[in-house]
Amino acid sequence: MDNSYIPYITYTSYLKKKYGKPAYRVGVDGGFTCPNRNRDGSGGCAYCDETGAVAAYQRQGESSIAGTPFSGSSAVIPKSCSYSRLSSLDERKDSVRKQILHARRFLEKRYRSEVFLLYFQAFSSTFSPLRELEEIYTDALKVMDFRELIVSTRPDCISPSNARLLASYKNQVDDVWVELGLQTASDITLSRISRGHTAAQFTDAFKLLRDQGIKLSVHLILGLPGEGYADIARTAEFLARLHPEAVKLHNLHLPIRTRLFDEYQLGEFTIPSAERHLSYAVHVLERIPDDIIIQRLVTDTPGHRLAAPKKFMAKRDFIDTLSKNMINVNTWQGKFSKEAASEPQ
Repeated sequence: MDNSYIPYITYTSYLKKKYGKPAYRVGVDGGFTCPNRNRDGSGGCAYCDETGAVAAYQRQGESSIAGTPFSGSSAVIPKSCSYSRLSSLDERKDSVRKQILHARRFLEKRYRSEVFLLYFQAFSSTFSPLRELEEIYTDALKVMDFRELIVSTRPDCISPSNARLLASYKNQVDDVWVELGLQTASDITLSRISRGHTAAQFTDAFKLLRDQGIKLSVHLILGLPGEGYADIARTAEFLARLHPEAVKLHNLHLPIRTRLFDEYQLGEFTIPSAERHLSYAVHVLERIPDDIIIQRLVTDTPGHRLAAPKKFMAKRDFIDTLSKNMINVNTWQGKFSKEAASEPQ
């Protein structure tokens, strides 16, 4: 077996084949919030980072504590990043422009990026009136030459009108993507983690976007409380039937000041180890079609905000170990998918 062989489709290989040059996402916070949160920012999904997963290089307000493990006290950690959920529309657009230029400098210096993909990353980036969405997206795309528009959001923030708006940008960029949070196909677990939607509602939103020709990436969390291999297999089969273009797999991780962390401290559930998450990830990969792009395998919560697990394999080590283990046991992405035809060459 060639040492370069990887038994699943990596996002890096997809981008390299598509663009032929180093391509990276420019992650920005558009000043959105989420329908699952209260006006003061409290609430939300039981596991959700209160910063809405803002890109690490955009967390300039946390630079003094970045790279340090969570100390056990959240008192020194700000409750949000630099970008207020309450800013005016003009302030939000100005903030996005500044974030884009900051991210470009970072990505060119660190990764020598030549191709840029605009990624509205934080919170639910379709949760605004249609006019505001159009102004924010359009203004951001004018800042520099972007090849893709990528928007991360929730099923209950997708409507026919904003799906059409997103599709209208296909004449300005090569692809329009929506990253849609599912986490699990179990309605029992979705209720348990306060997602605020059902699997059927996710399917409805997925189909609205698919009908507009928008590419889809689905987010899953493996190891949620009460779930095991059978639940994860059912979620993988649910995903396979929908057949998105991509998927992001996350290990269960608990940022500070989340409800699930409070429950974890009370001993109500355990968090899967790196070895168990690896096993769960393989369980999913084997059961989804072999043309779905795997954009993520583990989570990237900054260490100073990560309350648990305290010990987990480094990202690069995890990815290398997963590939080696899959090769050693002669398995690959799509092995048990109904669409799988034969062993990959």
